Amino acid sequence: MSDTPTSTRFDAPGYPPATITEFKGVRFMHLGTSWVQGAMRLAKPDNIELEYVQMMMMWMLFLDNPKHIVQLGLGSAALTRFSYQRFPQARVTVAELNPNVIDICHAHFGLPPNDTRLDVREMDAMDFVLDPANHGKVDVLQVDLYDEDARGPVLDSPEFYQACMDCLSDEGIMTTNVFGDFASYDKNLQNMELVFDAVVWLPEVHDANIIVVAFKRAPSIDFSVLYERAGAIKKSMNLPAKNWVTGLKGWMQDQQG
Repeated sequence: MSDTPTSTRFDAPGYPPATITEFKGVRFMHLGTSWVQGAMRLAKPDNIELEYVQMMMMWMLFLDNPKHIVQLGLGSAALTRFSYQRFPQARVTVAELNPNVIDICHAHFGLPPNDTRLDVREMDAMDFVLDPANHGKVDVLQVDLYDEDARGPVLDSPEFYQACMDCLSDEGIMTTNVFGDFASYDKNLQNMELVFDAVVWLPEVHDANIIVVAFKRAPSIDFSVLYERAGAIKKSMNLPAKNWVTGLKGWMQDQQG
């Protein structure tokens, strides 16, 4: 593959255009700006390329057999592809407002067509979480909602996070990427803490992404058990899960200190 970036554009009117660049074997997705909205290594398309996106899978430390995984915001479909392929017992649902994103993921990021397990919907994430038909039905909710300016989550109100919590099953978990202006961090964390039983976050990774894990019911945490689970995740999924446990441990020590 050439290291010379190339681009392709999907620009149905009324929404930010979706474009790609390629560099050193990695394909990146953009929404009409230089901000990276997702990535896929062409030699390993089934893997999750970006570290912060890998961290969105932290729920695996606490749940091993989800029946329904929901993604709010498709991005480059990395989480959707991974969940669909690695959890064959689960239904995978996506709410993505921008049709350009859906089209570019089908064309260039290996997003499979909808079937009995996969349901990618062109719709607003707020409408999804407010729909009573979705309440109490979701084991894992992964939230990564950004527009082309990437200044902070598009949806971040207490009402939004309450609706997210309402969607979760009794042991359900939400992971979300809190990225953008510094002021958005505290706002999002405080609004999550208003409605979730427990909210934890890991240290900032590249480009100021912070991954937050919110629990409908606070778990009991035994780090020896979590490290054991992390080893199994590394072996079966090739994800750096021990780093997640170390990050959680550091977060708890900071909170207690």
